[in-house]
Amino acid sequence: MKKTILVATLLIVMCSANTFAQEQIKIQEKYTSHNKGKFFVSWGGNRDVYSKSTVNFRGSNYNFTIADMVSHDKPKGWHIDYINPLQMTIPQTNLRIGYFINDHYSIAVGVDHMKYVMTTDQIANITGHIDYPLPFSGLYNNTPTVMSEAFLMYEHTDGLNYVNTEFSRHDDISSIFKIENTDKIQVNLTEGVGFGLLYPKTNTTLLGKQRHDDFHISGFGASLKAGLNITLLKHFYIQGELKSGYINMPDIRTTQSTEDRASQHFLFFEKIIAFGGVFKI
Repeated sequence: MKKTILVATLLIVMCSANTFAQEQIKIQEKYTSHNKGKFFVSWGGNRDVYSKSTVNFRGSNYNFTIADMVSHDKPKGWHIDYINPLQMTIPQTNLRIGYFINDHYSIAVGVDHMKYVMTTDQIANITGHIDYPLPFSGLYNNTPTVMSEAFLMYEHTDGLNYVNTEFSRHDDISSIFKIENTDKIQVNLTEGVGFGLLYPKTNTTLLGKQRHDDFHISGFGASLKAGLNITLLKHFYIQGELKSGYINMPDIRTTQSTEDRASQHFLFFEKIIAFGGVFKI
């Protein structure tokens, strides 16, 4: 009987010790040690560079192609509009909401709100025909032409909206910087691939016609990115990213007439700085 009591007592003590040890491990384990099940959201801004693009404009009385169109972005700089709910579409912005499916991989959806502006008064070669109005009517055969505002104003400024899904990998590289307590500060390397739709609001003044200037699904895009993430106090982070991709828009609305369309494709390079939070629900 005494032996039975002793064995039972020992078993209870061992179980209690094991439970206590497991609880201690949980207490000591850092919040940043695992990512699985965490959500994150970020908001930031971007600067963009675009490759030259061949753009086709077509309608009932014209069909012409502009070769090697030069364009640029439309930066706002550091401005209160980035956090003003009534003015948030004025700057070039990035919104992303994601979820860690395991410790190293996440899936996210977001919008890269870029802006694309044709450089005015550049000289570009045009091929095709314009039936009217004067003085632009005629046949063009790789003809150098000044892209004046009277002839064409062409912008995706509200904006060049790349609505995309990204699949990314995340790696803690804090040890490189000899950081031991990652719950205070953590450095992560991230790389990802994305794909999605282009939903621009195109502002075009073409041959004096009334502009369309409304949101329209115009094409698709794909992208690759790499970035550095610095997480502070477990839940807040700043992330810098470099992103490059391809955009193809075969169906761009240009005027009020449904016959008027444009198409183009180009490469883009995007620099992003975003601020965000990471948490569990």
